[in-house]
Amino acid sequence: MAKRDYYEVLGVVKSASAEEIKKAYRKLALKYHPDRNKNDKTAEAKFKEASEAYHVLSDKERKTNYDQFGHAAFEGAGGRGGFSNFDFSGAFSDIFGSDIFDDFFEGFGGTRGRRRRRSSDFRGADLRYDLSISLEDAYNGKKQEINFSSSEKCQRCNGYGAEPGSKPISCSTCGGQGQVRSSQGFFTIQQTCPDCSGSGEQISSPCKECKGMCKKQARKKISTNIPKGVDDGTRIRLSGKGEAGIKGGGSGDLYIFVSIEPHSIFKRSEENLFFEFPISLADAALGTTVEVPTIDGGKAKVKIPAGTQNGKQFRLKEKGMPMMRNRNYGDLYIRAITEVPVSLTKEQKNLLEKFKDLEDSKTNPSIKNFIEKAKRFWKN
Repeated sequence: MAKRDYYEVLGVVKSASAEEIKKAYRKLALKYHPDRNKNDKTAEAKFKEASEAYHVLSDKERKTNYDQFGHAAFEGAGGRGGFSNFDFSGAFSDIFGSDIFDDFFEGFGGTRGRRRRRSSDFRGADLRYDLSISLEDAYNGKKQEINFSSSEKCQRCNGYGAEPGSKPISCSTCGGQGQVRSSQGFFTIQQTCPDCSGSGEQISSPCKECKGMCKKQARKKISTNIPKGVDDGTRIRLSGKGEAGIKGGGSGDLYIFVSIEPHSIFKRSEENLFFEFPISLADAALGTTVEVPTIDGGKAKVKIPAGTQNGKQFRLKEKGMPMMRNRNYGDLYIRAITEVPVSLTKEQKNLLEKFKDLEDSKTNPSIKNFIEKAKRFWKN
């Protein structure tokens, strides 16, 4: 079943502000949260759908990718959807705190506990790199060197922010729980502690190398293979090459978004290539054989039969782009464009006038058919 548009899911327009998106999600989350709808699979599905939509539209970079590429922006290798492992509680926590409904039902006997943030919560951010390549590079594939700036784990403190040999102390704000609570009328709101970021600990002796930041900025250079047949908008994921994680969290991923530069001759549609080839009026009428370029840098011969009409298309099998999913190739389509002479010598003009005098219905059958249709139209 196709996914619904995220803006439609939240009931907002594409130009909605961040606050409007947040407000719309809050309303849906309160309505469909599983703790309010026990054993209701429909409500659970709606809650997950709304959380997924908010996860994307609440983040500026993810929203930009979605606006440009739609759901395809989050599809992984092999065509799988991008949210099969999505933590739906994360979006809910952004607005309400991690366990608003736990606290809501606590007054009615609920007993769910609190937790500190896990090491996976301190995972580094993903990065995006936009790469523009030529159509020839997309055909042949290439090894691409990428230079970019991102954070890396501090080697002195191993990404924990504390001076080696020192130990963290319990956070005084949250008492080591990682979360703080506040009452708002009927609700008790639980949120991530602002002072320890949910770890429940504070650094007593900051690392001298990174000043307690756990990581440092660095210039990086990596090489990656751009596969043959890569298309415009293809996303390549390099696992663990994004921003460094902290406090035991893993590094984020680096996503390379490929764009193909316009070509002076060829136009592409998926694995097929197209171009228009101009031929003279005489060659179109008499027929000829022409040499045309192919994307691999070679040439191919195409026979133009006598009487070829303007716009006639010829197909060269397996002269298109390679397919990423297998070893097959697309086709090359050549469209013949008849060029009418724009400047004639006196001799050429005389010859054409003689040819005109010799024309009959067999020479130009389409003209004859149109004239007959026009006469019937005028007669009626």
